[in-house]
Amino acid sequence: MLSERRLQVLRAIVQDYVGTEEPVGSKALTERHNLGVSPATVRNDMAALEDEGFIAQPHTSAGRIPTDKGYRLFVDKLAGVKPMTAPERRAIQNFLDGAVDLDDVVARTVRLLAQLTRQVAVVQYPSLTRSTVRHVELLSLAPARVMLVLITDTGRVEQRMVDCPAPFGESSLADLRARLNSRVAGRRFTDVPNLVEDLPEAFEAEDRGTVSSVLSTLLETLVEENEERLMIGGTANLTRFGHDFPLTIRPVLEALEEQVVLLKLLGEAKDPGMTVRIGHEIAHEGLNSTSVVSVGYGSGGEAVAKLGVVGPTRMDYPGTMGAVRAVARYVGQILAES
Repeated sequence: MLSERRLQVLRAIVQDYVGTEEPVGSKALTERHNLGVSPATVRNDMAALEDEGFIAQPHTSAGRIPTDKGYRLFVDKLAGVKPMTAPERRAIQNFLDGAVDLDDVVARTVRLLAQLTRQVAVVQYPSLTRSTVRHVELLSLAPARVMLVLITDTGRVEQRMVDCPAPFGESSLADLRARLNSRVAGRRFTDVPNLVEDLPEAFEAEDRGTVSSVLSTLLETLVEENEERLMIGGTANLTRFGHDFPLTIRPVLEALEEQVVLLKLLGEAKDPGMTVRIGHEIAHEGLNSTSVVSVGYGSGGEAVAKLGVVGPTRMDYPGTMGAVRAVARYVGQILAES
């Protein structure tokens, strides 16, 4: 275990290196921070921190920089996440409140996160497997053609056309709509197949084929949309950190193009807490020079998806974690009210 003083020295090194982009020397530390000890003591503490692998000396400089292990300890020992200012919170709320639908919410969230953190923002769409049905609408387009509209509790809207095997009257359609909603409204998507299994038997023989077609389309929608979707933005922000990547930024950009990689980075949506993965903790080799800060978002205390940012390991962790958490909270509120 590090002593509190050495932890204080490590914090100061991380803060200075993140702020100045320059390796940090003992003289600069004692000048900029009220550490309450002599430069010689700070030098001894830095030597101990280096021996334990928390800081390292780049070959070109007498100063030290944090290692992945050093950043990890810094994040783990954070006293608190940097709170957003009142104007920042208002700006977040005003920007997200203008969204007209789920796609717009996700697009605005990506743009906002990238602007606030000046990193790459990644937002996962709410998963249907963790969503509930708000309403199923059935609209007659022709005697044997119906439009099925599925609305989820997260504001997601899915539309499908159903070609019926025989004409289906308005009264039968209204009956199916009512029976269907009475069974599935407010229920999880994963429960829907069992809930509607025997529904065709409630109708006259000549209508059962059409009822089965509507139900098949509904269930197909769940399967089709089971694949996770996400949106990414702010990739150009990485160009500002060119010197933070060992050789080239290219492996990072290539990794960010792979959706499977990004989904793994964000982690399981059912784990709603804040997650910070640093450098070599990330399994993908192309991202070993980056850090990922992610958190779950949703309504009613349950996460339906994740959002987060990807940036160099030399990032403002308290500020980034504060921004990610604040944005997730507002997105959750919007989904709850939509």
